[in-house]
Amino acid sequence: MSTPSQSPPHIMLVVGEASGDILGSALMKGLKDRLGDVRFSGVGGPKMEALGLTSIFPMSDIAVMGPREIIPRLPLILRHMKETTAHAVADKPDGIVIIDSPDFTHNVAKRIHKRMPDVPIANYVSPTVWAWRRGRAKAMAGYLDRVLALLPFEPDFFAAQANLKCVYVGHPAIEKIAPKSEGEAFRVRHGLNPDTPLALILPGSRTNEVKRLSQLFGETAQKLATIVPGLRVVIPTVPHVASYVREVVATWPGDPIVVADETEKRGAFAAANVALAASGTVALELGLAQIPMTIAYKIDRLAAWVVGRMMRVPSVVLVNLVLDRPSVNEFLQQFSTSDNLAEDMAGLLLDPKRRQRALDDLAEFHELMGIGGETPSERAAREVAQMIGRA
Repeated sequence: MSTPSQSPPHIMLVVGEASGDILGSALMKGLKDRLGDVRFSGVGGPKMEALGLTSIFPMSDIAVMGPREIIPRLPLILRHMKETTAHAVADKPDGIVIIDSPDFTHNVAKRIHKRMPDVPIANYVSPTVWAWRRGRAKAMAGYLDRVLALLPFEPDFFAAQANLKCVYVGHPAIEKIAPKSEGEAFRVRHGLNPDTPLALILPGSRTNEVKRLSQLFGETAQKLATIVPGLRVVIPTVPHVASYVREVVATWPGDPIVVADETEKRGAFAAANVALAASGTVALELGLAQIPMTIAYKIDRLAAWVVGRMMRVPSVVLVNLVLDRPSVNEFLQQFSTSDNLAEDMAGLLLDPKRRQRALDDLAEFHELMGIGGETPSERAAREVAQMIGRA
């Protein structure tokens, strides 16, 4: 807490996308709970602005992905980098936290550190330097005070690769784990018996992903339904692609239930018996919900070749990386066939030994992720307070 003799701490936050806005707002709440009166400045979205941050410019200006979106906005993005740096130099914060969006936030951090080397900078959400371009870890040590990690293996990686403090604070998905009672309520709302086999199918959160995987995942659902009597299917999605997903899955078996509302998605995760998902963060969310899963992905050959050349990890599934062994089966590229996927999912549902082995692994994963005690945002707030000498 700030004492009468101390002015409120001033923390600058720099965020570049919606997921960072969610993390940033949770961190702001954690810092207010820990320190009381806190002055915030920087770049953020609507959730952070609702908690008192006045963004230097609209976060949407830099919330872009891929060359087609970035190139037309490049002059604006470069101007915003200069503006953000100038704001820090003029405003002299006690500490700075950059969150995700490394192409923007790390460039800003380098510029600020060059002008203000005594102001500590924390990176909340490390770039995936452990997966590719590992040399970035050493470069980060040149302008960061510490990394607040979302994955438990990241501190050991940074200890081995760079002289940079890295503290595991936990993944934000930990704060979204739904109790079993929400799963029971979901089944009641949708007329599902407690013993009805329920499969989550998650073909991605972007339209192009859904287009690429919907036929494969639909064929898989068709084959799985012939193996598993009474199978029902739930497709959790996001609002901006929900109508397209409903069109795509209308002919799928299992009378598909499409859910885009957060409460409904929490309930679906708590109710499900098995899942099929595109590789990505969703695998970690399924792991935290302790749902046995099959992971699949297909991209074009050139992209697959490039990724294969760059990857420095044995798996694309975060559950496997945290466990440090293959547990979740992943079917990529030519191995991603409906026969393979349906057979794997059927085993997770119908083979008692296989299912129990998967559940035991997920229980271990749960433990390694550090469930319980302080929330990830509370741990992150503690680290930031310590960084600025207000622990």
